[in-house]
Amino acid sequence: MNKWLLRIEGLCVFLLSIYVYGTNDFSWPLFLLLLFTPDVGMIGYVFNHERGAVVYNAFHTYSLPLGLLVLASILEIQWIFLYSLIWTAHIGMDRMLGYGLKYPTHFKDTHLNRM
Repeated sequence: MNKWLLRIEGLCVFLLSIYVYGTNDFSWPLFLLLLFTPDVGMIGYVFNHERGAVVYNAFHTYSLPLGLLVLASILEIQWIFLYSLIWTAHIGMDRMLGYGLKYPTHFKDTHLNRM
């Protein structure tokens, strides 16, 4: 049951991010181009599973992009606002598809399930 709630939550975040992105008339080709950039966080797995999980999770938690969204809104920095929406959409999409935060045991061990 909890897995499905988290997937639905991810879907809602994904759709809300897309909605806000669209209402700001940002570039859709840019959205598609940058949508998977948070996956650069997988680079930590080059070293080991523990470091990989820390780096990956840092790129896949809502805290950083939502903090940047608030900061970009206050300071009116459009490009940070734009990328933060894309980043948030990426995380929501991952959660919707069942990809969760990683445990340090293995890349496939996540807080949602074992992939």
